[in-house]
Amino acid sequence: MKTTPTPTTNQTLDPTNWDEARQLMHQMIDDAVDYLSTIREKPIWQPMPEEVQASFEEPVPREASSAQEVYSEFQEKVLPYPMGNVHPKFWAWYMGSGTLSGALGDFWASIMNPNLGGGNHAANKVEAQVVKLLKEIMQFPTSASGLLVSGGSMANLVGLTVARNVKAGYNLRQEGFQPNHKMIVYASTEVHSCNQKALELLGMGTSSLVKIPVNSDYTININALQQRIKADRDSGFHPICVIGTSGTVNTGAIDDLNTLADFCEAENLWFHVDGAIGAIAMLSDIVRPHLSGIERADSVAIDLHKWLHMPFEAACVLVKDGKGHKNTFSLIPEYLAKNTRGIAAGDLWFSEYGLQLSRRFRALKIWMSLKEHGTERFGDMITKNVNQAHYLAELVNESADMEQLAPIGLDILCFRYNPGDLSLEELNTINKEIKTQLEESGKSAPGYTTLDGRYCIRVAIANHRSRKEDFEELLNDIRQIGVTLRGAIPVLSQ
Repeated sequence: MKTTPTPTTNQTLDPTNWDEARQLMHQMIDDAVDYLSTIREKPIWQPMPEEVQASFEEPVPREASSAQEVYSEFQEKVLPYPMGNVHPKFWAWYMGSGTLSGALGDFWASIMNPNLGGGNHAANKVEAQVVKLLKEIMQFPTSASGLLVSGGSMANLVGLTVARNVKAGYNLRQEGFQPNHKMIVYASTEVHSCNQKALELLGMGTSSLVKIPVNSDYTININALQQRIKADRDSGFHPICVIGTSGTVNTGAIDDLNTLADFCEAENLWFHVDGAIGAIAMLSDIVRPHLSGIERADSVAIDLHKWLHMPFEAACVLVKDGKGHKNTFSLIPEYLAKNTRGIAAGDLWFSEYGLQLSRRFRALKIWMSLKEHGTERFGDMITKNVNQAHYLAELVNESADMEQLAPIGLDILCFRYNPGDLSLEELNTINKEIKTQLEESGKSAPGYTTLDGRYCIRVAIANHRSRKEDFEELLNDIRQIGVTLRGAIPVLSQ
């Protein structure tokens, strides 16, 4: 029978036996290394049995269990049922694969457990250095400001908040929204949905985001953008910002960033780049030329748990107008007043550049990983993925029963199984079933999207563990499932 000890004056939440705690932590490290070193041998994903799912409906635990019991339950009920994104053949949602050094950084961040709202301590200096390194990578000036955040969604929200406040034309923080002053933001129809959410949360409404048609390569149509902004101004609206995308989520398309920068300068518009997918590819020699113009942005969102493979969560927003950034968020009540000495000293308080006062030590895993691997090695991994996307495209185009459906953008290929004698509806049905069966088999996990009404198998190769033979196996598996399904199409369509 479990018992809870009677509280005493000196009771804490620390282990009562540090040697046993040390032994368990050593076991966890050994198990983690075994897990990652043999990940290729495991299924990417598998469904959870009903009894395991039911266990997560248990009531709040009121009595204590041993740490070993809790760890054993984790091994039984959690570890065998991952999302799968650390696996070499995961190419679905655009996620990085993680690294061991990143995980160790997260471990030590939790052990130290500082609050990165600000203050005079080493963790604050580490984040400042990481932001400085990212400014250097993105070719931003040292005078720019920056903030580590949870992901691309929050990075875009922060950047667009600064854009709104700086370009409103009056003190929006003080006065709030003004009647007959409709602010408009522009982006392509391929813009990520998080930007729409951001503008809704900012109180600007869905109608404040005008989506501009794209060209055949899924980049924003500049002429259409120019015409729409002129028409909106003629109608009395107030255009404030254009969002360029360096890597759309559907196809990886990169907007013409230099042309957008020229246009925004001429029209006095804030130029924000959603670089959640592709911005960090500035580290790759073969991708960097395609990102030309990103350094001219007023703000850029960079997702670091994607192509830099940081464990979730890690992203950054950089803003050239550091004063405007700080004025957008800074609020210092008496209980947060800065001192010239002690823990509360220091000029840089990250709480003045975003919504959060309580902030996790995200910078440590980035700092450790960059120091261990160096940017050249990360760039090589990005280049490898781009080359793998083109290799997969070659395999697709050499196959009589595969069809490429969009140009390769960065590391993303959209294609489908097409034996040549099926209708559009049948092709959509069979490819959707192929994708589902691949997942359920645990063999591979491609993604999906729909382009011009065509269901695509979408392979986004942001995975440092993937090998060339993985893509050969993928097409063989697709072909085998497709051949089997062709005779079952009438059943599938029901």
